Amino acid sequence: QVQVVESGGGLVQPGGSLKLSCIVSGSVKSIYGMAWYRQAPGKERESVATIMPEGDTMYLDSVKERFTISRDNAKNSVYLEMNSLKSEDSATYYCYADVTSTSTGRRYPRWGQGTQVTVSS
Repeated sequence: QVQVVESGGGLVQPGGSLKLSCIVSGSVKSIYGMAWYRQAPGKERESVATIMPEGDTMYLDSVKERFTISRDNAKNSVYLEMNSLKSEDSATYYCYADVTSTSTGRRYPRWGQGTQVTVSS
């Protein structure tokens, strides 16, 4: 079994900052890509930021220069530092990890349950 757990969401004023954390645990042999997605009410889930094992990153255009994704391979963790938050950043944020399981030896996408981020004054 593999568990993906996010933390760090909450209510913040426009212009504020939050840092999301995600840890992957359980039968983890290795993790390839890791990412943060978000989904606002009535909208499709979208990729916010992606990071590969060697550190290559990609960002949604609207969050470039404001958000930073990072990972700690030793801790099977990924982080999203969000600055200069805007109301349109409000959404449920989901952690994604491409995990190879020790039990099956196969790689599968794994999702967390999500953490709510609300940007409002």
